[in-house]
Amino acid sequence: MIRKILALGAILLSFTTNVIAKELPDFTELVEKHGSAVVNISTVQTVHGGGPGMQMPFPNLPEDDPFYEFFRRFAPPGGQGGGQDYKTQSLGSGFILSADGYVLTNAHVVNDADEVIVKLTDRREFKARIIGSDPRSDVALLKIEASGLPKVALGDANQLKVGEWVVAIGSPFGLENTVTAGIVSAKGRALPQENYVPFIQTDVAINPGNSGGPLFNMKGEVVGINSQIFSRSGGYMGLSFAIPIDVALEVTSQLKASGKVSRGWLGIGIQEITKELAESFGMKNTNGALVAGVEKGSPAEKAGLEPGDVILRFDGKPVVTSSDLPRIVGVTKSGKEVTVEVLRKGATRNLSVKVGEMPDEKEEARASRGPAKVESNRLGLQLRELNPQQKKKLGGKNGLLVINAQGSAALAGIRRGDVVLAVNNNEVQGIEQFNKLIDSVATGKTVALLVLRGDSTLYVPVKVNGK
Repeated sequence: MIRKILALGAILLSFTTNVIAKELPDFTELVEKHGSAVVNISTVQTVHGGGPGMQMPFPNLPEDDPFYEFFRRFAPPGGQGGGQDYKTQSLGSGFILSADGYVLTNAHVVNDADEVIVKLTDRREFKARIIGSDPRSDVALLKIEASGLPKVALGDANQLKVGEWVVAIGSPFGLENTVTAGIVSAKGRALPQENYVPFIQTDVAINPGNSGGPLFNMKGEVVGINSQIFSRSGGYMGLSFAIPIDVALEVTSQLKASGKVSRGWLGIGIQEITKELAESFGMKNTNGALVAGVEKGSPAEKAGLEPGDVILRFDGKPVVTSSDLPRIVGVTKSGKEVTVEVLRKGATRNLSVKVGEMPDEKEEARASRGPAKVESNRLGLQLRELNPQQKKKLGGKNGLLVINAQGSAALAGIRRGDVVLAVNNNEVQGIEQFNKLIDSVATGKTVALLVLRGDSTLYVPVKVNGK
């Protein structure tokens, strides 16, 4: 009897093992066929030293330290002692788009580089030329002088399904042609300050050095560019984000044609529609983008868009969430006349909008500079009054830019870069008026601040401290 039970157990174990073996994917053929089109990218940047006594921009960390990539990308530049110039090196990944030497990677891999070297799997190295780089989408196009190169096959990111197996090949921590695999965790993921990319979220192990490398589907087609990770340590934590290949190719075509990217622009501020807002507008669902502000002289104002409008469709494309709108508008060519379907006071109407061209990031940054007054208050906020260009973005309205948040304001979630628009429904006119409103509130009481963060507005309750 015992022998029969053991024999039956062995049969069941063998059956289970065979079933599992059949269900688990085999990536060997994919890697053998397409791995040669993945490249290692190394860059050299000359950092100009400051005056005597200046510190190095980051500690002397090994490249496999989780914090190395953080300090390399985000530490302010400085010089070695004595003001001497020095060179920094970094590593990333990329893949070959065409046999004549066009290579795709992340913008942050090659930005500010004095020299870019592309290394193939056969150990050949080429000095690359940067055709163009787009920080908003984090896509860069390179060119190496070679022919007959292996190239990737391109897939359709829109056909990806959540739960589907995907594979990444790249150079994490400089370890070339490393293969990692996982599944698609989510699609169309919106990230803070990333309005133009509907990211593919995966649980593929992505680490510093993987940036710019390809994300393959099981057909061996590239469906994305590995771009970002969410991490508390600097290393892999199971949250990786890739740029859909169709978004990257749209950017690439413009970079190849002109070296820069032109995006459509309306000149509005938008926010998400909550269940409560939907009820107040008499809507059956929360679909659409709520217009929170309209910039003076913008295409939106000329078309008659107003604060309080809910944009339901743009150029025939449905707007399901507010994050959909910047992407749809961004890929629309400037100068194109499009129809925008809006909900206004319970009734739908169609407006004709001539799409403008989004201002250049560098021009916006230059326009935002200038002297400004900074104050502190009982909430723990340091605020600065907006300059004329920043006010223009708010449709001429006033607001106060948060320079620093401490105390109760920081605890409530207010952060640097937020713009305070109102206090307890009283519109902000300036720092002096803001402080008077706060000073009129008893210690320990709470005020509701209307805050603009990115393209969204939200109310944040903040407790008032003693004077």
